[in-house]
Amino acid sequence: MSAVVLVVVGILTGLTTVLFGFGGGFVTVPVIVWVDAAAGPAAATVAVATSSLVMAVNAVVATAATPRPVLRRLRGAAPLMVLLGLGGLGGAVVAGSAPARLIHWGFVAYLAMTVADVLARPGFLRPAAGAGAGAASSVAGGPGAFAIPAGLGVPIGAAASFLGVGGSVMTVPLLRRSGLPMGTAAALANPLTACISAPACAVFLAVAHGTDGAALVSAVGSVDFGAAALLLLGALPVVVLMRRRPPRIGDRLHASGYVALLCLVLVAMVVRTP
Repeated sequence: MSAVVLVVVGILTGLTTVLFGFGGGFVTVPVIVWVDAAAGPAAATVAVATSSLVMAVNAVVATAATPRPVLRRLRGAAPLMVLLGLGGLGGAVVAGSAPARLIHWGFVAYLAMTVADVLARPGFLRPAAGAGAGAASSVAGGPGAFAIPAGLGVPIGAAASFLGVGGSVMTVPLLRRSGLPMGTAAALANPLTACISAPACAVFLAVAHGTDGAALVSAVGSVDFGAAALLLLGALPVVVLMRRRPPRIGDRLHASGYVALLCLVLVAMVVRTP
């Protein structure tokens, strides 16, 4: 039954990767905590570690399948991407010694603040004054800087890898407020997520942060490879198919779906209080 659940959840992570740029962290972390309950206190760390692998692979595959004109909008973002990776590395190191309750409630707080922000501030669900062609041109590599300041790379990367969420919950709203439609913002979030998840995953693969090897026979370091394989089995075909044939969704509906998914996961995490 756990295997079936993981494949189904993998399909959902594929959908969220393409539609919202999530990479799957918000869906996979709660599920892996449940599946790997045998790991005891280390279950939260195993969930974050396994999520980092799933997100890294999903994000790389989604990026490879993204049209080149969209990816060219990342011109000027190299400093940000390097700092995202450094933040991801640091967050993964800290996550190994963090209490499970801190990761859980940090996850909840991260979601709650994001939901409040996108609902309260203009620029996500409703237009913001001044977010027009000038802002969008900066994202496209025009005379201005990239929409996300490089200085935010380390905090975004650290928070994302610590909680196993990929960073798109911060990057997608920032990109959207620069004037981009949801589809483009979600597509650009994939390479940014890969920058965070890949170094974080390397740390988790190298170190078994209190993981009980007897309880998790498929563990490599802190990563449950068995769970990750089942999640990717469901996710990757969906990512490739939807990148080749993207669904046609109205921008406002697309943005509302993003917020609705965040609210759903927030409720699930609050209900499942450790």
